[in-house]
Amino acid sequence: MDHVDAVVVGAGVVGLAVARALAYRGHETLLLEANEHFGTGISSRNSEVIHAGIYYPKGSLKARLCVTGRDLLYAFCEQHGIGHRRCGKLIVATSEPQLADLDRIKSSARDNDVELWRLSREEAIAVETELSCVGALYSPATGIIDSHAYMLALLGQAQSRGATLACNCRVTRMWLDPAGASIAINDDVPTLRARYVVNCAGLQAPQVASCMDGLPRERIPTAYFVKGNYFGLAGRSPFQRLVYPVPEHGGLGVHLTLDLAGRARFGPDVQWVHNGGYDVELQRAEQFYAAIRTYWPRLADGALQPAYAGMRPKITGPTEPAADFRIDGPEIHGITGLVNLFGIESPGLTASLAIAAHVAQLVES
Repeated sequence: MDHVDAVVVGAGVVGLAVARALAYRGHETLLLEANEHFGTGISSRNSEVIHAGIYYPKGSLKARLCVTGRDLLYAFCEQHGIGHRRCGKLIVATSEPQLADLDRIKSSARDNDVELWRLSREEAIAVETELSCVGALYSPATGIIDSHAYMLALLGQAQSRGATLACNCRVTRMWLDPAGASIAINDDVPTLRARYVVNCAGLQAPQVASCMDGLPRERIPTAYFVKGNYFGLAGRSPFQRLVYPVPEHGGLGVHLTLDLAGRARFGPDVQWVHNGGYDVELQRAEQFYAAIRTYWPRLADGALQPAYAGMRPKITGPTEPAADFRIDGPEIHGITGLVNLFGIESPGLTASLAIAAHVAQLVES
């Protein structure tokens, strides 16, 4: 049986960041990925937004790790030449009742030490001339990133410190004991022994946890999935900044984001699903046109094209309040050397470096 210090399950952006953090602390680290390549799951199917940390409850893991992770991520991108742009974003109210929502969002942001500027209708339209709104908030700390280049950099740095990536390696069973874990890969025969295990499997994190003999079943949350569809804009974007409506239950509404080439895309919407693939349903375009025209009424018919879809790994259902990140270390489940990450949806990419530092502390404690 092979022995390593640490096994990280899942080579998405958070798993890569965790593997890098452990390797930099001198741990011999093996990164197991069920797919053929790293970062091909939900980490490659998002808005590529660097979030400021606006919406999350004060003191929550999402709030703390997003704000810390945002600053770490900007510094990382600048230090290592990762494509990014601090473009800013507008959160827009399109009706008078939504002005009160802007006040609540600004208050929440202040609680998280996030700067927002209040703009009148005239000020917002002066910034983005195609915009239609009755008022807005401006976030100067929001940006965009080349997420694939970022993941490549994380992997390269982890490997430079001795970490190893093994793809096509699905964890099928794990036996936990006080000294670590015995792990079966692609069958039920243990072939690997690790002192530390970090479950960063994203959508499959509850499923991976259910394979762990010795983990109390009550410590495994129910998995829920929200599909988010994106549509791209044919032609040049008239906007230079991101545009978000007032948030809706389950997500942040159909917002306008940009890539580093200046192309515009819209999404994600909120589609609760049990399973299924990533195909974008053409009939959903009608809902997109209606949502987008509340803040951009000049959107032309036929201007939207199906782009891609992502999935958010929820741990609460459609009628329940949104859950915080769950980063379960030994103080939660009582098992030395094990950390399970559940419900790491947005702002997981933004928070990834801060999550990794937090996980490394849990492992070493």
